[in-house]
Amino acid sequence: MVPVDKLEQITERFEYLEAKMSEGGGDIAKLGREYAELRPVVEQINDYRKLLGDLEEAKALLSDPEMKSLAEEELPALKARLPEVERTLQLALLPKDSADARPALIEIRPGTGGDEAALFAGDLLRMYQRYAEAKGWRVEIMEESLTELGGIKEVVARISGEGVFARLKFESGVHRVQRVPETESGGRIHTSAATVAVLPEAEDVDIVIDAGDLRIDTMRSSGAGGQHVNTTDSAVRITHLPTGIVVTSSEKSQHQNRANAMQVLKTRLFDLERQRADAERAADRKAQVGSGDRSERIRTYNFPQGRMTDHRIGLTLYKLDQIMQGDLDEVIDALIADHQAGLLAEMQA
Repeated sequence: MVPVDKLEQITERFEYLEAKMSEGGGDIAKLGREYAELRPVVEQINDYRKLLGDLEEAKALLSDPEMKSLAEEELPALKARLPEVERTLQLALLPKDSADARPALIEIRPGTGGDEAALFAGDLLRMYQRYAEAKGWRVEIMEESLTELGGIKEVVARISGEGVFARLKFESGVHRVQRVPETESGGRIHTSAATVAVLPEAEDVDIVIDAGDLRIDTMRSSGAGGQHVNTTDSAVRITHLPTGIVVTSSEKSQHQNRANAMQVLKTRLFDLERQRADAERAADRKAQVGSGDRSERIRTYNFPQGRMTDHRIGLTLYKLDQIMQGDLDEVIDALIADHQAGLLAEMQA
């Protein structure tokens, strides 16, 4: 059932925002954001109401001898459309994650598996870079540390564009790979893993950091593999004393390093706050997709079989080559649909 009272509240709020914006009063940017969020919902409400009106009109025509046959012809098609329109409206009414529209920081680190895990971490970064490119998003590498074989010890990337966090937030977790490493002469399949954390980028209003809570160290920074003889005191390490969170940045500009490190720190602290709020709202963290629980394996990439399996929803796709090239929409769409189904079940309980 669609809650009629809620539809009225949303419509009234939308009309209020529309009037307020036309008057030019209030915080136009803030009003505009809320208006843009409500507009697609109101369009679904209008479609639903129109369909209900068409149904009532067709039923009324059944008592008219001249129009009865036309009404009898229209009614089945209108009734058949009702469940689909209701579901679309219910999805539009689902509570929104306020961070969905934000840019995201994606952090990738090797897990168990040594050099092979580090190489796989690099593969995952390239997979997300290709996906972002296909979406028209922008990727900036904030911090990157490489192994001698070209794998990744750690990487932090900022991805910006439309709906970035909404699409990528279900990627957080342990990603497992099964394949024959290039360094393996015996052709044996190895299993290794990498962790992915996707965090919504914090805004200045989200997190206020007391300068007394920070220890900022500058370090001598050199080129990759120590090839550059000339070094400068440009690398920055910031420690947040209350939480023990440490972030580093080692670009060429010390000023830019400090700004990058502070942005990463704010985002990690913002993620801690979101996790705390999640834990308070629900005792069972595991039931919440995207709650930040990264302790369990979420996905397996099996190269010999060309298979990717997402263990959270039991989805298996035999298109691993395309997935590693950034073709992630099918699995992300399935994860979003599963999440929405869970929210719908909660609303109807």
